[in-house]
Amino acid sequence: MPAVRRSLGPLAIPVLALATLFPAAATAHAAPAAATSSPTVRPDAAAGGWLARQLVDGDHFESVFNGTAYPDQGLTIDAVLAFAASHGSDEAAAKATAWLAKPEVIGGYLGDGTTEAYAGATAKLLLAVEVRGGNAASFGGVDLPARLRSLQTAEGRFSDRSQWGDYSNAFGQSLALIALHRTPGDAPAAAVDYLANSQCADGGFPVSFGQATCTGDPDATALAVQALAATGRTAKANAGLGWLTTHQNADGGFAAAGATTSNANTTGLATQALLAGGRFGAGLKGWSRLVKFQQGCSADPAVRGAVAYDASGFNAGNGARATAQAVLGLAGTPLATLSAAGARPDAPTLACPAPAAY
Repeated sequence: MPAVRRSLGPLAIPVLALATLFPAAATAHAAPAAATSSPTVRPDAAAGGWLARQLVDGDHFESVFNGTAYPDQGLTIDAVLAFAASHGSDEAAAKATAWLAKPEVIGGYLGDGTTEAYAGATAKLLLAVEVRGGNAASFGGVDLPARLRSLQTAEGRFSDRSQWGDYSNAFGQSLALIALHRTPGDAPAAAVDYLANSQCADGGFPVSFGQATCTGDPDATALAVQALAATGRTAKANAGLGWLTTHQNADGGFAAAGATTSNANTTGLATQALLAGGRFGAGLKGWSRLVKFQQGCSADPAVRGAVAYDASGFNAGNGARATAQAVLGLAGTPLATLSAAGARPDAPTLACPAPAAY
C-alpha cells in the first residue's frame, strides 16, 4: 500500500463463485515447493507464494536508492498483510514479523518515540502485529497502541513528531483508525470525525489534509472507505465507494491520481474496498483486471504467480510492491478483519504443464 510516512466483515464470495465467473483465471494450479501433487489454488495464493520467495534472507525486503540497498520495513509489512490475505506463506510471515521486531529495524521505522515518532508507520506496524495475533503492547519493546494514541492531536489527526516536519496524511489516518478499532477502547471518535470530515464533496478522499481544493485520490479513498466502514460511518463509506465506482477504468482497473492507465497497486486497494463493501459488480471487474496482470505459465518460471504493475509487463523493480497490494484485492478480505489464523505454512508455487516433447 502507499508509503505511510509522508463493514460487511470477511468477504462472502467463495472461491467457487469466483471460478464460475472467471473460470480460466481461477484455475491456476499451484503446489507447495516440496510437494509432488498440484492442487488447485486461488490466484492470491499463487501471488503470495511468489512474494514469499522474494524476501531477502527469507525475512525482509529492501529498496535500492542510488545503487545502495536499504531495508524496507513498509514493503515488508505489505508482504505480511498479503500473506495473511492469501492464507499461506505463514512461515515467511513469521520470519518477517520477527525481523520487524529487531530494535534497529523497528527504531529506524517508527522513530525513537521521543524526538522522532511517525504516525503512519506506527499505525501500519500495529495493524500487521494485530493481523499476526502478536502482542501489540510489547512488540520489539514498543507499546504500539499507546505510541499511536500519543500522536493524536486535539483535533483528531494522527501527526508525526519529528524535526523533519509532519508528513502524516490520509493513508496513516485510515490505517490508525483500522488498527485502533481492533484494540480495546476502539478508535477515538475525534480521529474518526477528522477523517470523515476530510471527504470531498464528490465522495472521494484526498491524500493530504487541508488542500485548498479537495481532490479525491483512489488509493486514499480505498483505505478511508475501509476505515469508516469499520468505525460505523456507513454513509461516508458508501459515498466513497460510489466515488470509486465512477473512477473505475473500462478495463476494470484503477489508475493512480493524475494518471489514466490501470495499475495493480491502486486496483488492488480499490478492489479490496469494493468487495469488502458489497460492491460486487465493480469489485469483480477489478478482480478480473488483477488476474490479467498476474504472470502465468507462459511467463518466465521465475516470475510465475507474480503480478505486474501494469499492462506493459512484469518489472522486477516494482514487482514485489505490485504483487503485495494486488493480493489484497484478489483476496478481498477487509483490513479490519484480516487475520493470519489458519494460514498454511508453505509458499505455493504455480505448477505448469511440462513442455510437449517432439
